[in-house]
Amino acid sequence: MTAQAFDTEITETDSALIGPWRQPRQMLQAQVYDAHASIHDDATAQKLGFKGGTIEGPTHFSQFAPLGARLWGRAWFETGCLSAHYRNACFEGEEVQGSLSKPLAGTSHCQIQMVKRDGTEVLRGSASVGDPQVATALETRLIELKPLVDPVILRDVKVAQSSKRQAVRMGLDQNMGDLYPFSLRQKLAVITENSPYYSSPENPWGRAIIPMEMLSVLFQYRAKDDPLPTRGPAVGLFADQEIRLIKGPLFVDEEYEVEREVVALSGSRRTESAWVKTRVFDKAGTVVATMLLNMATIKDSYAPYEAEYRKLYGSAR
Repeated sequence: MTAQAFDTEITETDSALIGPWRQPRQMLQAQVYDAHASIHDDATAQKLGFKGGTIEGPTHFSQFAPLGARLWGRAWFETGCLSAHYRNACFEGEEVQGSLSKPLAGTSHCQIQMVKRDGTEVLRGSASVGDPQVATALETRLIELKPLVDPVILRDVKVAQSSKRQAVRMGLDQNMGDLYPFSLRQKLAVITENSPYYSSPENPWGRAIIPMEMLSVLFQYRAKDDPLPTRGPAVGLFADQEIRLIKGPLFVDEEYEVEREVVALSGSRRTESAWVKTRVFDKAGTVVATMLLNMATIKDSYAPYEAEYRKLYGSAR
């Protein structure tokens, strides 16, 4: 027996699928990153100019799942891809709405957007299934990046650096550690768009599957065991993220292996960014999913930034 994937109320227009307004829940108040509280902690976020702890970016991916499933059906869960540039932070209690434009005839690629009630754009990007023969939002963005000049926090990080392969899994009641101090069951109790597919074998694959937003948690689960040689402590945030299923879905309680590679370094006035590609392998050694993540580290959160900059480059920045 197969249950319906979602019972989400979706508005359909001639050009788009639009989801309902939702209030994402904050689950990372207790996150520990780089030996200190993260951007999701109210006090830490307020010191850096945010009004409070931010909702983690991939939390928003769940609101696009019913839209992708409505448009592409089973293919969404097996070869779906979300590619997003995070534009503005979202905070607990705020309502947000996701929309997905309908693809042009003969294509499997479309635009996505999420906005707040006041029109503030939370994210924009693309969604697709299979091989759409069109560059994703972040593939395009990578080409247009401003290169990292005069690095301080990332001065020891190099493009093509890679990690050791690590074994990962996600059980229903498994606490996912310091980076993600909660379990899948706890997430499903507050997830914006729940599905019986996430906790029951009553789906086309006969096993509970991992929601796309929780794939980010799975892929990052052991990142601290083999970290990049960054300077710290410093506070980072997700600025861009793409999750692509190649041979999905991924299953609860299944063993996988992940490896990470730095594919680009970029910079802005406020941040230094390492773009990391994570490849995910099943037991047979087949790549079943990938993630491209831009972890942007805030310069002002690294206490000796100015002093080290002057020492390295001979002048103030």
